Amino acid sequence: MTVPSRPLLHDPPGSADAADRAPAASALERPAPLRGRRRHPAVSPILRASVPVLLVALWWWGADAGLVDPRVLSSPPDVVDALRELVATGQLAEFLAASFRRAALGVALGVGAGLVLGVAAGLSALAEELVDPSMQIVRAVPFLALVPLFISWFGVDEAFKVVLIAVAAVAPMYAYTYLGVRSVDRRVVEAARGFGLRGPRLAVGVIIPGALPSILMALRICMTVSLTGLIAAEQIGTTAGIGYLVTLAQQYYRTDYMVLCIALYAVLGLLIDLVIRVLERVLMPWRGHVAAR
Repeated sequence: MTVPSRPLLHDPPGSADAADRAPAASALERPAPLRGRRRHPAVSPILRASVPVLLVALWWWGADAGLVDPRVLSSPPDVVDALRELVATGQLAEFLAASFRRAALGVALGVGAGLVLGVAAGLSALAEELVDPSMQIVRAVPFLALVPLFISWFGVDEAFKVVLIAVAAVAPMYAYTYLGVRSVDRRVVEAARGFGLRGPRLAVGVIIPGALPSILMALRICMTVSLTGLIAAEQIGTTAGIGYLVTLAQQYYRTDYMVLCIALYAVLGLLIDLVIRVLERVLMPWRGHVAAR
């Protein structure tokens, strides 16, 4: 009885098959990266600006052709004239500075509080039990519904505006930070503890860098929501700011100023998004090589 020979897992070095595979093994090439061929740096800004430019061109064409009633939507030249009027009187710089001051202070307070509470709730079960129910209540209540209550507490001065913007920003920052901390690889945390990192050193050195994608996304959302809070705050008891300009445009039915205010908010949003994108490239340079495009 003959026993079938078992196939060799590896051919002997001197066999003919090994000699045939040697040239093929030496001809192996490194696989191409996922991103493929890099394109010119100017292509991305052109593509990003193409759709807004097209919309403005259609708006301009519709206004010139008489398809758009100027009483409903002012033409681009009228909006540019309104901008020149504000620049000439110096009101544009004054209003922008007032809005920026309120928004910066409110966002700083809200983002700072949300970041601290989110990290604490993500790291500690006790902190989660103490903080998370209250933050879920704050997140569930529309912050615009708190305007009458805040007016009765703080009046209509700057404190009311700053607190309203801070409340608008704290809930998104807390939620995304909490999820980002919870998604950090536990093995990385245990390894850092093995090297002696504890408390604030562990949070700053390991937890927050691991949760940076979620934190930066939260920052982008906080900036957007804070603009809504800024508009609501500046329409009550103020004499300077972009929201105050919206109120004046509505009272005097100046559609050119209304459209100008919308354009100013859009430009502010684009600038905020640009700043956050720069932060992402600086703080997380590896993310540019992760996505397959």
